[in-house]
Amino acid sequence: MRRRRVHPPAPTSEFAGFRFPPEVIILAVRWYLRFALSYRDVEELLAERGIDVDHVTVYRWVQRFTPLLVDAARPCRHSPGDRWFVDETYVKVAGHWTYLYRAVDQHGQVIDVLASTRRDQAAARRFFTAALSHGRRPIEVTTDKAPVYPRVLNELLPEAHHADAARENNRIEADRSRLKARLRPMRGLKQLRSVQTISAGHALVQNIRRGHYELGTDTDPHARLTAAFTELTPAI
Repeated sequence: MRRRRVHPPAPTSEFAGFRFPPEVIILAVRWYLRFALSYRDVEELLAERGIDVDHVTVYRWVQRFTPLLVDAARPCRHSPGDRWFVDETYVKVAGHWTYLYRAVDQHGQVIDVLASTRRDQAAARRFFTAALSHGRRPIEVTTDKAPVYPRVLNELLPEAHHADAARENNRIEADRSRLKARLRPMRGLKQLRSVQTISAGHALVQNIRRGHYELGTDTDPHARLTAAFTELTPAI
């Protein structure tokens, strides 16, 4: 008696089961990550195109598909540079101040972000461990004068020069203002996960627009982000 061959199940798209097509979902997510819009703003813009979507649905799309876009884009990402600029900023979540660690290289690529309830060595170690997974190890790391950094850098990057002069960190402080502008309409944040998701999505958008991914490379720079998100959609 011949045995029936068992075929593995076909991979299921993450868009399966959604009422709206992937193009609409990705458009809403791209608008939200790129511009300083609220979820209600995106709802209104979609309504102008004849697409009736509740702002809560837009929120769910952003939270679900932003990490998938970041993961899908990872193989196309350029290695970071060898000079890193690191700092942390404050974001209020559920009425409490939390911390957002960020690193940018000398070419303006956002290397990584980490939202944390604490500003301590454990958070800094977790952030640098994740950042180092993206490729090249830096030869120089510039931070502010926070006392948690020297011990963590000596542990994880003993070969790198550590600079902590405040004026040396102007690059990341200027870049941080763009993220703060994106977060400003997000009043009443309830979960740290939302800060992490939006900050990572904003970093993805900034890096694509600056040419740090092999995505949308054959298009006009003004259309690069649209082309890149279109390329990423089938991979989700």
